Amino acid sequence: MKKILIIQNKRIGDVLLASLIATNLKKVFPDSVIDYMVYDYTTGVIEQNPAIDNIIEIKEKELKKIPVLLKTAFNVRRKKYDIVVDPYAKFQSRVITLLSGANTRIGFKKREKNPPLPFYTHNISFLKEKSKPCGKSIEDRVHLVTSVYDIKNPVYEPKIFLTDKEEQYDKLNQYNKPVIMFGILGSTPQKSMPYDYIVKLIDFVTENYDVYALFNYAPHQKEDAQTIYNQCKHKEQIIFDIYEESIRGFVLLMNKCNLLIANEGGTVHIAKALNKPTFTIFSPYVLKEHWASFEDGKKHTSIHLLDEKPDLFSTDREQRKKIEEDPTFLYKQLTPDIIIPKLDAFLRQHFQ
Repeated sequence: MKKILIIQNKRIGDVLLASLIATNLKKVFPDSVIDYMVYDYTTGVIEQNPAIDNIIEIKEKELKKIPVLLKTAFNVRRKKYDIVVDPYAKFQSRVITLLSGANTRIGFKKREKNPPLPFYTHNISFLKEKSKPCGKSIEDRVHLVTSVYDIKNPVYEPKIFLTDKEEQYDKLNQYNKPVIMFGILGSTPQKSMPYDYIVKLIDFVTENYDVYALFNYAPHQKEDAQTIYNQCKHKEQIIFDIYEESIRGFVLLMNKCNLLIANEGGTVHIAKALNKPTFTIFSPYVLKEHWASFEDGKKHTSIHLLDEKPDLFSTDREQRKKIEEDPTFLYKQLTPDIIIPKLDAFLRQHFQ
């Protein structure tokens, strides 16, 4: 029986996507025990996953302390894993992987021109370009496994698993219209649209569709969410008093919504893993080909400034200066007038 450890010390979306490593390793080693080491606030997207036997929770800030890192590494070593997979290849995860003592250590080779580092026995190159509808980020993670082990039919679709009790989540039962989850704020300012743009999108949806809008945001963004809500015209169609602070709570809430409209991020991957339609607004600073997954223009679609105004991404010196002086410069160019026609076409497919 193989003992396997996957280390994904990154954020929610990455943890969900990297769960495919466990899914595919179970196809190779069905009797294996697979442990998944993640930050404690991300576990909600992998609970109940049948490919993951144990979730090892770590604290992000604590792991950056050298004594804690070394203690964690030696705890891992004592468990005598046969295989360790490190899809993020961060300093902390590299140290844990190297000190694990595992005979098979798999990770990405971050710089092609440099010689392989000793952290891994298998240094895997990133794919040069995507070839599947799942997007490059997912394809790269599955590639970590298929580069080492022969898998006839790899799994490329992340899934979130719910218990029967969780399926009975009832906080939206009182609402008799479709509910649209709005991811109104990105995880960082660089992933968030200007507030007045967000308000215009919400107003467009609530004016033209007989639906409720439900806001999603991080707990520390509540004041910003309130500011956006105060500017909206149709507050009677906005559900503002239902909110889940935990990731698992959000999963249950999203599972009862009809679809998601959001800035690109973990919530989009969660909605897709729950088989919910998504409209994604990409930050101009994010590579769409890496993170846009399963887009068919119907169930899943997105918008990126590069597709609409490619000239803005020129290497012109004056243009670069504008971007450097104002990190939100490019996002301001992705106006509601550009987004709304594509959003309207998406919504008409689902509500008319």
